[in-house]
Amino acid sequence: MKALILAAGRGERMRPLTDTVPKPLLEVRRKPLIVWHIENLRRAGFLEIIINIAHLGEKIVALLGDGSAYGVKIYYSDERETGALESAGGIKKALSLLQEETFLVLNGDIFCSYQFCPNFCLGEKLAHLILVPNPPHNPEGDFAIEKGVLSLKATPRYTFSGIGYYSAKLFDEVALQKAPLAPLLREHCQYGTISAELFNKMWHDIGTPKRLEEINR
Repeated sequence: MKALILAAGRGERMRPLTDTVPKPLLEVRRKPLIVWHIENLRRAGFLEIIINIAHLGEKIVALLGDGSAYGVKIYYSDERETGALESAGGIKKALSLLQEETFLVLNGDIFCSYQFCPNFCLGEKLAHLILVPNPPHNPEGDFAIEKGVLSLKATPRYTFSGIGYYSAKLFDEVALQKAPLAPLLREHCQYGTISAELFNKMWHDIGTPKRLEEINR
């Protein structure tokens, strides 16, 4: 299985830090967030990683290169000409590099202890999402889990971690343009085609300078 790290976003809430540094290169314990991901993916058995780039993407390429220094092969899905395509659009563009029916996607701006699974089987589902307890900045949550399936109607609600396993079929109707992922996931809640699980261990969304400072402290 291949993994896609979403790293193209502008990081508006992280300004002024992201005026000169792409958000995935911000450091936790003196190591870029994206390097933590790559090392954890390699440890889990992922040997091919796709990274989508846009804002200051050349700095990501300059640091990571072809991935050989980390024991993996890295490919880049370049969105610099069009501008960041958001999550669903970015995944759609990267499908030609993923070239697999099932793949892992994770946000480049999270820090967590989740153990990635290169052999995850979706069965007949179109996706499997990892949810986490609601952090202070998202107290209402995003989705619930009802009998192992993603739901908008059940309670309690949890926060989408930015980690998920997907079938390429989920993106059949997604156009190659800017498109967020959340509306697509909400739409499929009514069909019961997305499964989910709750991850209760360490997870942080490094979305603001304050949160970055807190995790380093």
